[in-house]
Amino acid sequence: MEQQLHAASGATLRHDGGEMVSGTTFSITELAEEFGLTTRAIRFYEDKGLLKPERRGQTRIYHPRDRARLTLIVRGKNVGLALSEIKEILGLYDLQDGCETQNRVAVDKFRKRISQLNEQRREIDLQIRTLEESCARLEAQIAEQVKASGNGAAAAKSAARPAKTKKPEKAIV
Repeated sequence: MEQQLHAASGATLRHDGGEMVSGTTFSITELAEEFGLTTRAIRFYEDKGLLKPERRGQTRIYHPRDRARLTLIVRGKNVGLALSEIKEILGLYDLQDGCETQNRVAVDKFRKRISQLNEQRREIDLQIRTLEESCARLEAQIAEQVKASGNGAAAAKSAARPAKTKKPEKAIV
């Protein structure tokens, strides 16, 4: 994370492969388009203290560091980190320890998130197994009911066929 932020404060590569010069600046619209965000989302991140663009009157001027921070914000959100966690990690960048603290805190938060996701996966797997077992049990019960009714294939066929209904009236939406 530190390397990404540090790299963006000097000359870096843009998403389109072109090189950014260290004096490059960006408008809020350019960043919104590049990251697939709304300008409102970027202003929200600014309100939360995650971004601090330069201001010239009403105009926000974003520098490569702001762009790098936005990259990390979007990545953090994509993996499910809370904005408060992202802010904490980003806030540790300027410590004079070679970003060791920032990296340690980031790894700790990432490991916790991995643990949460693994737990969610276990819960989802259990729900899927339960639903599959329920489907199999109910399908067997339906087959027994059809068999017991004596009509076998005819009953199964009519059960699979939707009942004829009269044409629905126009719904008011």
